[in-house]
Amino acid sequence: METRASLEVDPVPAHIAIIMDGNGRWAEERHLPRLAGHKAGVDSVRAVVECAREIGIRYLTLYAFSTENWQRPRSEVTGLMGLLRTYLEAELRTMLKNDIRLFCIGQKDRLPGDVRQVLDAVMAETESCRAMTLNLALSYGGRNEMIRAVRKMAERCVSGEIRPDDIDEELVAAHLDTAGQPDPDLLIRTGGERRLSNFLLWQVSYAELYFTETKWPDFRKEQLLEAVAEYGRRQRRFGKTGAQLDGEA
Repeated sequence: METRASLEVDPVPAHIAIIMDGNGRWAEERHLPRLAGHKAGVDSVRAVVECAREIGIRYLTLYAFSTENWQRPRSEVTGLMGLLRTYLEAELRTMLKNDIRLFCIGQKDRLPGDVRQVLDAVMAETESCRAMTLNLALSYGGRNEMIRAVRKMAERCVSGEIRPDDIDEELVAAHLDTAGQPDPDLLIRTGGERRLSNFLLWQVSYAELYFTETKWPDFRKEQLLEAVAEYGRRQRRFGKTGAQLDGEA
């Protein structure tokens, strides 16, 4: 594995989130079944996870399956679930070797039982890994996540554990699926579309957005490094002026 220094990436985002889009269209352009695109996309997942680990990314969140994706043809959903199970089984040893913790955000209880069983096992096996956290967003939707967070806080208010005045940004964040993790610094979307598609709506409020025409099966190490390089060329002001930031330097 190459070292972070050899890749000359600076600054490195602490957290990258990726909307992996374009698998189906990639396959259709090649007159292949849509599932062939998803299979090719698994190779991109491996390459991107490896590269992220190499350059020192601490958190990587991949939008693997949305709440809306359940509406796709049953055959495609079944194929996707099979690919997910196979990926998890195949990558456990690599995750342990590279000190990568697997975590799931979303409605895990909606996943098929066999997939959930493997997912739980891999998360348990990698729980003590610390070099990088790989979040898989599965049956995930940003609005659904916020609704679930609001319900949890409402229940605590009703029980008297907290008061409505106690609710602030920190408390909301603590009730989201990503509680305890930093918000993404960089959001990447492949496949040419330029929208969030219900992904991490709270967490990406201040993320740098990077859109590329490259479809996910063609997005590999080189493309990730270019996105990170573009991130490094941007000035993140968080409401301040450029002059203020220069004065703080």
